[in-house]
Amino acid sequence: MTSSADTPAAPADLVRRLMRERPTVALGTMLPDGAPYVSLALVALAHDASPLLLLSRLAEHTRNLDADPRISLLFDGTAGLASPLTGPRASVQGIAARSDDELLAQRFVQRHPDAATYAGFADFGLFRVTVQRAHLVAGFGRIHWVEAADLLLDTVPHQALAAAEAGILRHMNGDHADAVDLYAAALGGSGTGWALTGVDPEGADLHRGGQVLRLPFPRLVSDAGSAREALVDAVRRARDGILTAHPGG
Repeated sequence: MTSSADTPAAPADLVRRLMRERPTVALGTMLPDGAPYVSLALVALAHDASPLLLLSRLAEHTRNLDADPRISLLFDGTAGLASPLTGPRASVQGIAARSDDELLAQRFVQRHPDAATYAGFADFGLFRVTVQRAHLVAGFGRIHWVEAADLLLDTVPHQALAAAEAGILRHMNGDHADAVDLYAAALGGSGTGWALTGVDPEGADLHRGGQVLRLPFPRLVSDAGSAREALVDAVRRARDGILTAHPGG
């Protein structure tokens, strides 16, 4: 992760940032006749930044993936810009496969609370995307291919964090709701009643109604203790007016 506020984020860091910030993606699959097909889907990420999709068997894109698991996901960071083509976006290519991992399913539902109403339906299933590479366009003249080895995090040093995540969320949302609202206000969110919906090595996700925000950590965290330190430090930075959504450019 880039730490200097004066240094632009490295391409891989910027792609991961886009992926972690976006709640939806344009989902590209292949129809049986070989024609491209693009749809809209909710997305969450595993701790290593692998995309997670909860899809219905009845959907066209799911039938496409069952026949051809190749997938392309567009993470679009251009919303609200007067000149959208100057903003960042990343197309992530990979292979989608069904997953029975309960922690990953929990991550998805935490990210998208409304999904809890249908996540258990028999026709819905979780897909994890094995990333192959990503194509980043971060404005005119800033275009990069990023390989999976550079894009994905090694989560082995952070396994304790994944195991502790649910407890961290319960503790923060139950005992420190005021701190969560403080993060949101400092990051440009409106209103109160925000919830922390995820904590990964690079930051935390916040949700309130249709609003989502990303709280980045200045350094990687690996377990409950280091996550607590990062969240306490974020309170200090929010009170001092120096908490930003994009440290390091």
